[in-house]
Amino acid sequence: MPMGYLVTTVIVAWCTFFAVVAPRRPQPLASMSFWFGLILNEVPFLGIYVLVASTALAAAQGDLGSTGAKVTAAVAALAAIGLAVSAWQGVRSDQVVEKALADGLGTSWRNRVKIPLRRHRPWALILLLPGSMRRRDVERIRNISYGDAGRRNLLDVYRRRDAPANAPVLIYFHGGHYTSGAKSREARPLLNRLAGQGWVCISANYRLRPQTTFPGHQIDAKKVIAWAREHGSEYGADASRLFVAGSSAGSNIAGLCALTPNDPKFQPGFESADTSVTAAICFYGFYGHYFGAPPDEPPPPLQPQGYIHPGAPPFFVAHGTRDALGTVEGARNFVAQLRQGSDSTVVYAELPGGQHAFDVFHSPRFEAVVDGVEAFAAWVLTTPQHTPDPAREVY
Repeated sequence: MPMGYLVTTVIVAWCTFFAVVAPRRPQPLASMSFWFGLILNEVPFLGIYVLVASTALAAAQGDLGSTGAKVTAAVAALAAIGLAVSAWQGVRSDQVVEKALADGLGTSWRNRVKIPLRRHRPWALILLLPGSMRRRDVERIRNISYGDAGRRNLLDVYRRRDAPANAPVLIYFHGGHYTSGAKSREARPLLNRLAGQGWVCISANYRLRPQTTFPGHQIDAKKVIAWAREHGSEYGADASRLFVAGSSAGSNIAGLCALTPNDPKFQPGFESADTSVTAAICFYGFYGHYFGAPPDEPPPPLQPQGYIHPGAPPFFVAHGTRDALGTVEGARNFVAQLRQGSDSTVVYAELPGGQHAFDVFHSPRFEAVVDGVEAFAAWVLTTPQHTPDPAREVY
């Protein structure tokens, strides 16, 4: 029995189960779906490569003659089929995103978009280097301070090396359950793509538990927006065109930023700063009560849907159907409430087979979402938007 082949196949098959089946209940299995399924759910090609290579090596060495080896090969074949299904769901995400754009923006949305959009995804990166995040035409200016909380108040600026002027701005907030995470982990394919297209992108740390609790994270996020308003022009940014985005906990932060412009309770000491935004982009958020509220205190309003109002800016929401940490049902409810309570456009892309943290790699699924975000942003920037009535905005 070829033990190396057996161990390799068992590991890949185990991860494939949590990538493809991805049980969402009970909670221990849901956590395992995230930790064991994340990589192969987004880049299943890597698992297929390993299975094919290990099976070919075992065959070349004449190790497939025993009954145990044949059973192992059958398990490898089943795992490869599961990975192929996962890959197909990821590849089909472009159709889902296209339909979401048509539903949210109207079937003629392409007539309003004045910038060129990608016709093809970067398959060389997806198939060969899904974790590569460097672009020769993009520079990353690291660790700029925007507050007094040390490394938790640092941000990175991504921009094209020729530093175009008057660039639209994207501010991104990472995930991590408000207890972990960093500005250099998720969504980098999006940050690099937009920066390469002439945007100025900002990815920021913020204070985490137990250093702070709600609304401390939100106050930090507002400080980032205020920093961009004050200093963005030094990096070529036009902060009058400012989008916020985030993943998981960062999605809640971005959504709440968009729904509470200039709210003084989130801007202590900088109440006069303009923290309004042009639009919000939310990836796999948890849409419920803040999950760090002290047990002896009443929870703050639902986040961010507890703050929806008619003057809310446009939203782009993307969520996976197999997300075990932030449920797709919660995303659907948030989108329904946005569409009911806001006068602005809402685009919702529900990604088949997608799990939490689908924005870490250059994957077929996330590259489709990147294309959708770029199209959404281009539409927002070229379409007259609803101007909110301040008298109707009550927080």
